Amino acid sequence: MALRGFPGIRSAALLLALLTSFPIAAHHSFAIFDRDVQITLTGTVKAFQWTNPHVFIQLMVKNAEGVDEEWSIEGASPNMLFRSGWTNQSFKPGDKVTIVANPLRDGKHGANFVFAQLPDGKTLGQLNSRAPG
Repeated sequence: MALRGFPGIRSAALLLALLTSFPIAAHHSFAIFDRDVQITLTGTVKAFQWTNPHVFIQLMVKNAEGVDEEWSIEGASPNMLFRSGWTNQSFKPGDKVTIVANPLRDGKHGANFVFAQLPDGKTLGQLNSRAPG
């Protein structure tokens, strides 16, 4: 074996092979979201982005003064959501929806999707999330 005389290189090669052979479970942290708090947002879908690595729902929500504010709601990957019954047509611009989500810790208008009530009354969630009911 060409690496026999170099145990450090052999160990490094083995470690690299092991690390690259397993998928990484969490490619980024969700620590930016307050998972202990759920907020309810009712508004109009501006856009639905069915993209990897995560889908996004842009939601226009009226604030206390009646002014529209844009919220960016992050969901799981399209693959995971498809297995939960979602499609690229689950949310359409103009849909009136109510979304329950975990807000950003910094108070900005963003959140992590938990579940939604769609215009037809259907509830849509992610894998491992439970809607009330």
